[in-house]
Amino acid sequence: MDTSGHLRQSMLAALPWLLFQAFPVLDLVEVDRPVWLRLLGAAGLVVFTAVYLRVMSDFTVRTTPPWDVVGLVVLGMALTVGFGPSWTGLMIYLSGAAASVLPGRWVWPTVLAATAVAAGVLAAAGEWGMFVLPVLCPLTAFALRGTRYLITVNRELQEAREELASNAVAEERLRFARDLHDLLGHSLSLIALKSELARRLVERDPARAAAEMADVEDAARRALAEVRDAVSGYRQVSCAQALAEARSALGGAGVTVRLPDRVPSLPGTVDAALGWVVREATTNVLRHSGAGSVTVELTEDGVQAVLTVTDDGPGTGQRVTVLGSGSGLAGLRERLTALGGELHAGPQDRGGYRLQARVPLQPAVAVAR
Repeated sequence: MDTSGHLRQSMLAALPWLLFQAFPVLDLVEVDRPVWLRLLGAAGLVVFTAVYLRVMSDFTVRTTPPWDVVGLVVLGMALTVGFGPSWTGLMIYLSGAAASVLPGRWVWPTVLAATAVAAGVLAAAGEWGMFVLPVLCPLTAFALRGTRYLITVNRELQEAREELASNAVAEERLRFARDLHDLLGHSLSLIALKSELARRLVERDPARAAAEMADVEDAARRALAEVRDAVSGYRQVSCAQALAEARSALGGAGVTVRLPDRVPSLPGTVDAALGWVVREATTNVLRHSGAGSVTVELTEDGVQAVLTVTDDGPGTGQRVTVLGSGSGLAGLRERLTALGGELHAGPQDRGGYRLQARVPLQPAVAVAR
């Protein structure tokens, strides 16, 4: 609800209470007083009512200036003490306004003071039958304090709901960006490699060049289909599929590839995550490693699956920087962390590079702290 809506709602809630103003108005008309005193009382009542409506109009937006409440307290108590029992109803207005807009530490001292003033004025005049009015002061404060609390909680819930929706949109954007990077990074690297190879072969081995260009066409069509699936949100990459693509891509680049003899049956989320690891490792080998051979090992012991990709490429500082800070490995870490897994990457002591992913076969259980 916008601010104008809050103001209208607050004003409508405050207007019915103005019926109690009938008692001080009748007192001004019926009690014999000097004209100047009647005019002074009428002016004070109008100002009190205007300030009260102003304060209550800020009930749900919490922008009330402190001087408005101070003025309401001073004017209300002065009119009640000065004009007598018929004006003690103003203390009910004062209690409601205090409960609606004052900070918690000031609410009950103000309400108790208003109750004491109402009770004192009635006791001094001997109007024991009107002692329901002092009782209404704390009751009104309790009611409006509870209403204020409910409005505040509802506002906070609305803000939390909006923040959750905003976070969900941001998470989906990050997921989509990560998926596109993983998909297109691998596919475009393969297309570039095959195209370069076909260009070198076109004159001395046209048949081989045509075969490489056919592979380029297949890779482009596959990439297009995967991007469409990513947009639809239904794309899954299996580990077996990623291994087959790695054999084709690395073999075409002249890299010797050793793959697992078999791919164990894995849970869908684990299988997909390891498939992305194989794709990212293949892309990095093609782009950065200069490796002559790559070995992929995949094991599972019923508790976790472990995928290790090693190559014999030079472990240069440039390569470590690219792999260590690249968005590809960052995306892989996010995927594996979400499954309770971990990713390790770095040069080997005897040369080459090693990428290892460990993923539990059962979902990670969140422990309350």
